[in-house]
Amino acid sequence: MDEKLKIKISIADRVYPLTVTMSQEEGLRSASKKIDAMMKQFEENYAVRDKQDVLAMCALQFASQLEQKQIDTTIDGKETIARIKKISDLLINYLDK
Repeated sequence: MDEKLKIKISIADRVYPLTVTMSQEEGLRSASKKIDAMMKQFEENYAVRDKQDVLAMCALQFASQLEQKQIDTTIDGKETIARIKKISDLLINYLDK
């Protein structure tokens, strides 16, 4: 079983104490850095002053990226199944001759 760690994650100049497994620590630290980098980018490129608005924009960006990856995976899966079926049909037709 993974040992629990007490860590502190900083997001938007706030510190959040968390208890996590060792396997989660790297992902959480990486996510925290990505959020802060995206926040900085939004603050530089748009006239946004409220941290909550910037955090909402980051959440929307990350959620949309995740949704798009799931959509792309679903589409790829359907195409793969269709190709396999087509190959299977060709083999069946070939073997029946």
